[in-house]
Amino acid sequence: MRVLMPVPDRDFDVTEVAVPWRILTEAGHEVVFATERAGTRPEADPKLLTGVLFGQLGAEAEPRRCYQQLTESPEFDATVSWADMDVEEFDGLLLPGGHAPGMRQYLGSSALQQRIARFWTLERPVGAICHGVLVLARARDTATGRSVLADRRTTCLPKYMERTAYFTTAWRLGRYYRTYPAYVEDEVRAALADPAAQFERGPRTLTRRGTASDDTHAFVVRDGHYVSARWPGDAYLFGRRYLALLTRTAER
Repeated sequence: MRVLMPVPDRDFDVTEVAVPWRILTEAGHEVVFATERAGTRPEADPKLLTGVLFGQLGAEAEPRRCYQQLTESPEFDATVSWADMDVEEFDGLLLPGGHAPGMRQYLGSSALQQRIARFWTLERPVGAICHGVLVLARARDTATGRSVLADRRTTCLPKYMERTAYFTTAWRLGRYYRTYPAYVEDEVRAALADPAAQFERGPRTLTRRGTASDDTHAFVVRDGHYVSARWPGDAYLFGRRYLALLTRTAER
């Protein structure tokens, strides 16, 4: 099956892109990357590869290896354009996150939001993790004018995580961890018809992550054809749950 993964030209999250990519491609599926302009070779947030602060807070070793494999793959150079892509040609959509300034190109694109709103109506598998949920929150149903997430259960980057990362690093990195003035959770909640019932924050954690072999500390939410997750620490479970949803769709 063909899965569409839009990304910005730079600054996407290493783990949230590379881990699901490897899970899906190892299962035999094709991942097609989309950027604003076709043929752009995207780049991950470099701080996540070397360490955000004093060598800490970056991606773990295994996701970094996944990213290295991704950069050597042919699909990483063969990106399609957001504006020109025909969403009906894809069996699934996966929206990764990231917080550095370059992410605004992707998170704020009206052209991308329109394509995603169209894909949503097809009721094919959609996955979003961390800031990627913002793209769905901003995508509007053309019939109702509401967010496509208005009636869905979802998670996203929790406010306490975003606040902690920002206040821990602001003395050195400024607003690196504040992509927008509004917190991700606040904007996502505002897109929901009943945020108290629909938004799921998950267990509180700051450092404990799920891994390739242990999902103990990971958390995802599934609602119909939609799967969401909070942060890079959920990426392995998120990728596996999305793969399971894609597989069930293929078997129908």
